[in-house]
Amino acid sequence: MSEAIVATSVPAADTPMSPSAVKETVSAPTAEGAPAAPVEEASEATDEQAAEKEVKETKAPSRRSTRISSKSQPELKETPKPKRAPSTKKRAVEDSSEGTKATKKVYPSEAGPALGSFLPELTLKSEKEVDVEVSLLANKKGVILFLVPKADTPGCTNQACGFRDIYAEFTSAEYDVYCVSADPPAAQSKWQEKKSLPYGLLSDPDRKLISALGANDKGKTKRSHFVFAKAEEGAAGKGKLIEKNIGVKPVER
Repeated sequence: MSEAIVATSVPAADTPMSPSAVKETVSAPTAEGAPAAPVEEASEATDEQAAEKEVKETKAPSRRSTRISSKSQPELKETPKPKRAPSTKKRAVEDSSEGTKATKKVYPSEAGPALGSFLPELTLKSEKEVDVEVSLLANKKGVILFLVPKADTPGCTNQACGFRDIYAEFTSAEYDVYCVSADPPAAQSKWQEKKSLPYGLLSDPDRKLISALGANDKGKTKRSHFVFAKAEEGAAGKGKLIEKNIGVKPVER
């Protein structure tokens, strides 16, 4: 009888088992009071699937909200940056530079003396460092003063050599010739010897005579010519201005 029970409870090898039968077979206890391991694995798989479904449902709305929020954001326009005011340090430098310019020595530029004016009363050094009283230069002869910007430079040398070449004409007309510049006597003496200049040179480093003759331009000498007549009797040895040319070219005499 036991063999008959065993034979009826075990299915044949070729007979397929229905899903319900498999489920019942898997879930059947292997021993009294102890659940089978496959039941726990099936429940865990079900829990994982449920968790994954919740995650998908949770993420989907967030992606939609991200797209919506990106579309709803207004277009941002770049705000122009305000211009910065110049720094205090820069303004201080500019102010100090303006102060420096204001305190620089400025030489006035004048129109020069009027015709008929006398030679100014000034004392200058010659190229030999001898004192020369300017107001008395026309005491015995007429005097020609020609002014140059700087000794031994091309333009000034051209001008000085021009007076050298016709110097005899001036002396025959009873006129003395003097070259005036702001150079020191030593530089004038060297230039005189180098170019064989036959006339005297007057050093005016402070530009006193140059300014009095109206040939000073912001610390630079305007190339100029002045002719003073011989002093008349009773004029205290002072010659009068009879011709002036301010701002001439080197070739002009």
